[in-house]
Amino acid sequence: MERVLGIGGYFIRAADPAALGAWYRDCLGLDADANGLWRQGEGPTVFATFESETDYFGSRGQQTMLNFRVGDLDAMLAQLRAKGADVAEATQDMEGVGRFGWVTDPDGNRVELWEPA
Repeated sequence: MERVLGIGGYFIRAADPAALGAWYRDCLGLDADANGLWRQGEGPTVFATFESETDYFGSRGQQTMLNFRVGDLDAMLAQLRAKGADVAEATQDMEGVGRFGWVTDPDGNRVELWEPA
């Protein structure tokens, strides 16, 4: 059986694509090139499905949620707060999995940040 090799891209609709791309670059350090190519660090990727009624993604209108691995969740959340980003107050610890925090981008998309265990 042929299999997928990994995530090839994640695409977001935006009223102002350049501004939203700049937010991801300036706030999260996502250093994609002019064509959107980003060479991410090696590590695990989770693919999971959720019940349609979940509140985990924030808004019910948001059908998917982007999750980024981070090395230091506390430092990333502090950096985002310093830039005025909409950062959730709560974090979550999952034994053996890691720690999670959330930020909402300027277009209202909830993004999860994960510091693996």
